[in-house]
Amino acid sequence: MIALTRMRLHGFVRTGRAVAPLIAALAVLSILYGGGQAETVEAYGVSALVAFPVLAWQTKILLDVEPDVQRRLARVTLGSAAREIAAGLLAAATAGLGTIAVALAVPWVFGGVKGDASGVKGDAVSILIGLAVHLLALGPAVALGALSSRAVTRTAGMGAAVLVTGSVLAIVLGLQGSPAPWLVPPLMAATRLTTSGGTTRTALTLIAHATLWTAAAAFAYARLRRNRA
Repeated sequence: MIALTRMRLHGFVRTGRAVAPLIAALAVLSILYGGGQAETVEAYGVSALVAFPVLAWQTKILLDVEPDVQRRLARVTLGSAAREIAAGLLAAATAGLGTIAVALAVPWVFGGVKGDASGVKGDAVSILIGLAVHLLALGPAVALGALSSRAVTRTAGMGAAVLVTGSVLAIVLGLQGSPAPWLVPPLMAATRLTTSGGTTRTALTLIAHATLWTAAAAFAYARLRRNRA
């Protein structure tokens, strides 16, 4: 499974398909931080929200690189549909970590954040919180990107529709006062937590929500892949 994960990452990078989402992330984040400085934690909260559709799109591109026949051969070689599916999700998550690293570095390069008044220690804590918020978005983004991949949707148009609809609903249903915020990953809630503050209990609730949503979406992806193999 590790070999298949490496092969998919290699194909993603070697074919140049990794460039488009990276450029998109840089462009969006450059615009975000071009308007002036913000508190580090607050900036990272918004950054994670903005990075969500980019991470989902990146996942879709990575999973779509492999031809259908090669994907079926990989399943036969591994002898397990679950392992083949897991290899794809693992490759997408690994690629997403690279994009998150860029998202964490960009605000410092562009001077878009204020250094913490307490010095290096405060900055380190802010970066760790920023990393946690981006990781909170990574799982749901990978799951959404997988659900929009060609292996599930079959057509480019349907894949784009799933990707865009999922990204929009994550924002609309995540707004404060939404009747069904549990239907989408807690991206907006995480952003509010970084801008307005909150308790440890709230943070743990968001982590549990994101984990359960990711697990449910990944399960749906696995079932669809099995049925449409």
